[in-house]
Amino acid sequence: MSFHIGAAPGDIAETVLLPGDPYRARWAAERFLDSPRLVNEVRGMLGYTGTWQGNPVTIHGTGMGMPSLSIYANELIRDYGAKTLIRVGSCGALQPHVQVRDVVLAQAATTISSPSTSIFRELQFAAVADFGLLSKAYAAAGRATHVGGIFTSDTFYDERQDLSDQLQRHGCLAVEMETAELYALAARYGVRALSVLTVSDHILTGEALPASERETSFSAMVEIALTAAFG
Repeated sequence: MSFHIGAAPGDIAETVLLPGDPYRARWAAERFLDSPRLVNEVRGMLGYTGTWQGNPVTIHGTGMGMPSLSIYANELIRDYGAKTLIRVGSCGALQPHVQVRDVVLAQAATTISSPSTSIFRELQFAAVADFGLLSKAYAAAGRATHVGGIFTSDTFYDERQDLSDQLQRHGCLAVEMETAELYALAARYGVRALSVLTVSDHILTGEALPASERETSFSAMVEIALTAAFG
């Protein structure tokens, strides 16, 4: 047991999928895992452990934003021995060729500030994915998949049009709220990490994925993540 995770020793698998929404963690566990069991519900942040094709897997919510993800990723790695952490979540497209429903594999994540900023100080740390996971995810994802840099923001309602313009200018594919800190923590602890993201809305056009289609898109992400982890 840690401060924010009530799982017993041995309850958390070495491979952990990390959706932001705890209810999506429950949905994914019930849909994809054999014999899933609830291992955490502290503060309503649900975590489930079961097996996928005989491989132990935990699916655990992280909440929204880097501070929340940092709490759970730190404890999953430090206190429970997680070795592979894959974020499965949504993002907003920043490039014209990236379409709603496409999958984005985050090769690197840029941010203005994160919980790790106090450690890095003046250093602009390059937060990158594990290449083995990235290459396997790309092979599994198939069509409508983009690989490249993304922007991780701690501001959902952002009014920095000048920043969006520069991100687009420099080829940033999408924006979301967790990956930069996940990759920094993975580097710090020497574990593997990847973000598999579905484009749920488009920053340039205003198009958004209908609620009725989000479940299907999330399902594809989970399949890609599991294949990357064990393929």
